[in-house]
Amino acid sequence: MNAPRPLLLVLLLLLLTLGGCGTKGPLYLPEPEKKSD
Repeated sequence: MNAPRPLLLVLLLLLLTLGGCGTKGPLYLPEPEKKSD
């Protein structure tokens, strides 16, 4: 029963990471571009 526990945690972490990177990525890119410009 210890196997499915870590698997579920890993899946949740992956989803959170993917969602965070996808949201933060495009948001942070335009900010520095405008500042540099």
